[in-house]
Order: sequence, then C-alpha cells, then structure tokens
Amino acid sequence: MYMQTVLCISSTAYGNDSKKFKGDIRSPGIPSRVIHMRKLPDDINEAEVISLGLSFGKVTNLLMLKGKNQAFVEMNTEDAAQAMVSYYASVTPVIRNHPIFLQYSNHQELKTDNSPNQVRAQAALQAVNVLQTGGMPMAGVDASAGMSGASPVLRVIVENLFYPVTLDVLHQIFSKFGAVLKIITFTKNNQFQALLQYSDGLTAQHTKLSLDGQNIYNACCTLRINFSKLTSLNVKYNNDKSRDYTRPDLPTGDSHPSIDHQAMAAAFGEYYGPPGIISANPYAGAHAFPPAFTIQQAAGLTMQGLPGGLAHLTMPGAAAAAGRMGFHQLTGGNCVLLLSNLNPERVTPQCLFILFGVYGDVMRVKILFNKKENALIQMSDGTQAQLAMSHLNGQRLHGTALRVTLSKHTNVQLPREGLEDQGLTKDYSNSPLHRFKKPGSKNYSNIFPPSATLHLSNIPPSVVEDDLKMLFASSGAMVKAFKFFQKDRKMALVQMDSVEEAIESLIKFHNHDLGENHHLRVSFSKSTI
Repeated sequence: MYMQTVLCISSTAYGNDSKKFKGDIRSPGIPSRVIHMRKLPDDINEAEVISLGLSFGKVTNLLMLKGKNQAFVEMNTEDAAQAMVSYYASVTPVIRNHPIFLQYSNHQELKTDNSPNQVRAQAALQAVNVLQTGGMPMAGVDASAGMSGASPVLRVIVENLFYPVTLDVLHQIFSKFGAVLKIITFTKNNQFQALLQYSDGLTAQHTKLSLDGQNIYNACCTLRINFSKLTSLNVKYNNDKSRDYTRPDLPTGDSHPSIDHQAMAAAFGEYYGPPGIISANPYAGAHAFPPAFTIQQAAGLTMQGLPGGLAHLTMPGAAAAAGRMGFHQLTGGNCVLLLSNLNPERVTPQCLFILFGVYGDVMRVKILFNKKENALIQMSDGTQAQLAMSHLNGQRLHGTALRVTLSKHTNVQLPREGLEDQGLTKDYSNSPLHRFKKPGSKNYSNIFPPSATLHLSNIPPSVVEDDLKMLFASSGAMVKAFKFFQKDRKMALVQMDSVEEAIESLIKFHNHDLGENHHLRVSFSKSTI
C-alpha cells in the first residue's frame, strides 16, 4: 500500500500555485485518480483540458497552472485515470501543435476551495456535467463557460483515403462523443470531406480534441478536423450524401443537390467556392449497401482483417476506455460482387479480372451462362469488394455503364467437373498478377478512382516515348499527352481522351510484355499532364 496524499488548492494566484506544486513528485508506475499534464499551450482553456479526460470517465476536479503551462485533472475512479494514461501513452494528444504529456501525480485527490482562480474551472466542470447528464446548471453558473465560442459544426477532411468512408461510418464514429444532428458529405479538391453538426460547441470541441489526427482504419483514412464558421447546417435531403437526424421525414432527393449551395457558399466561401462546383460524393449509392467495416475495440478507430495484416489499432492500451466510449463491432461485408449491364459481346473473365484487380485481389470471375450481361466477381475480402464497388459502379466499360452491387452469394462456385461453361468461369486465386498479396505493398497507397490519366511502371530502358504512345494508340484510342518521370524513367504518365478509353487501355495493356523480361504495370493516376 502507498500513502494517500491530498493536493489542496488554496486561494493563491496561478503563479504562486505553480511554485507551490513545483515539488510534486510524479510516480508514473503508481496509479492515481489525479493526472498531471505538462507543456500545455499558453492559451489553453479549461474546457480543452477537461475534454482530454471525458472519453474515459467523469472529470471531478481540475487545477490549472497557467504560469507553468501545467494542469492537474482528477478522474472519478482510478480505473478511468489508468485508461486515460494508458491511452495517451501511445497516442500523444496534440492541441494547437503542442504535444501534451500526461502522467500520474503522487497525489490521490484534489481538494478545492472557493478561490477566484477556480471559478472558471468549476464553471467548466459544471457545464460538462450539465451536458453529460442533461440536467440544469446550478444558479450562477454559465453552462457555456470555457467553451470559447466553439462552433457546434465541425469540418472533417479524410486524408489518405485508402478504404471507402461513408456518411454512416462517420456517424458511427462521431456519435460516440454526442448526438450527431446533421451530416453533409462532399468531395472538394479531390478530398472526401464532411460537415458535421452537434447540439453544442463543447461536444464539438471534445470530439475534435479526441479524433483530430486519428486514423479510421489502421495506417490510413486520417481525420483532419477543424471548427466550421457555420453554426448550423441546412440539410434538404436524407440520402447517402447528407442526413438530418432530427428530420427523418425529409425526401431522398436523389436527383437534386444535397445542400443549399447559395447559403453555404455565402457563409463558408473559403471552403466551398462558387455555388454548384462541388463534385458528387464518390461513394454515391452506398446507402443501399450493408456496413462492411469493423470498428474495433481500442477507441474504435481501426479495422479488423484488412489486407496486408492491418488488424490492430494505432491506439493500443485503451481497452478500458473503449468500453466507456461504447464502441462496438460491426460485421464484415460480403466479398462477392454482382455486375450487370455488361456488354455481352465483348466482356471476358480476364478483362474483369484486370479491371477489378486494381482495387483488390480477384479470386474468381463467373459470367452467367444464360445472361451474359451479368457476372459475379469474388474478391479477397469484403473490404476490397466495397472498394471496387465504390470506384467502379457507374463507370463505362465497352460502351455501357457498369452496375456493381453486393451479391447475396458468399462465394463463386466453379463448374462441376465435366460440365462445359464455355470458359465463362475462371479461378484466379493463384494468379501472379495480384497487386495486394504482399503485406505492406506500396500498391495500397496508390489506389485512385478511374481517370483519363494512367500511371505506367516497369518500363525497360530501351523503350522510348514513341513506343509507348504507339502502343496505346494501337487499339484505336487517342493519346492526348505523355510524360516520363524525371527522376525515374521506369515510370510514366499517359493521358487518354476519356476515362472510358483509359479503362479499356488499362485492361488491354496491363502486364503487356515490353521485352527484356519487363511486363508493363498500369494503374489509374490522380495526376494530370
């Protein structure tokens, strides 16, 4: 047993408090309900400090030592304090570019008096209690104290978008910190973004501090969160792009824009630009698909069973916190896709294998014998199936718009021995052309939607620009531009006349033999020439 000590707060000024607690001997290995925070920003407020602990339990007391850029936070239980210290030992909290350091204090309790310097701290604690319990504030206490006028609307940017992120995935994550009222998703500057509204600024502030910089899935889909200048969102339709959870009666408006562009541009011009230029959400139509993501235990922000062994979180040691935060696991999605509206005269299992292989490892392909405009594709896992579906649904292939949905089948059956199916079913499970079979492959970070510009690699030194331009024009397509990489002439970009021509060129020339034991590698590029 160790002796319990009490940290008493007298009515001294912050500067004197700083000197008073200079001798606080911290014992990182001995748990305590009191946590000591160091290297805080000069302008940090009480609500921001409290927010660091809210996910782990109730914050029962607070001492701010602004003269020393330090603070002491008391949690309601030792378990909550242990979860908090364990979590932040592996995920350093950052506030306004300041890394914050936390460890146990050797004091077991904070006792406060009625000093003027504690008024803001107690007001902020009371405001949090009001929000958490839904009660009324005490007389004389402003429930908004410490919030610094934070907007209840957050602007969320998802960087390194390797796996699809939908409105429902965002709602799943952000609702763990408070009731999400409205969400609008859109794509701006080739980045998937969202505006998300809570009922109050303190909840938004707490969420920002907890989630900013975290990965939705391990090593990718990083959240960048800022406060919006808007104080409320105007949602007109409930669909896969926008949702007002307070108005379930809103129409889906599938053929209309999801937001009032005039109002949004006027209030939020630096993000939106002129009305009507926001491109459609690249994951349109995804509301009809069952969830295919696993939001895992440790703070709920990783995905289980991802290709390449991406199975554990970026935030270990927070299992206790996870239980309090209420994150739960979703079931994985189906790995079989149903394709329709194919061109039966031109489609082959090989062309579908090459195209869908851009977004995952294709195991089997079956073109239906009696309905050749339909096909089944079995991907390596449900995540890759979702990724391929989100990028390829609606794209034009062989003159028709491809339709991709999840199939009710769990696998693609091979024909029974002795049955002839005219080569319509192919097993690619052992194909050497799988792009993602190696864990940690760089192909994971180079997945982009279909575009008119193709990325070429594995080009031998003897092959020059004219050779490649003639190759890509040999199928009747138009090559608009070509450029070798300056630092590495094994790679180049070729720009076709349209996305459809680029898709067909990728299918035709990926793995093309260029001689000298070099087979051309082709993928979609995010760049233009």
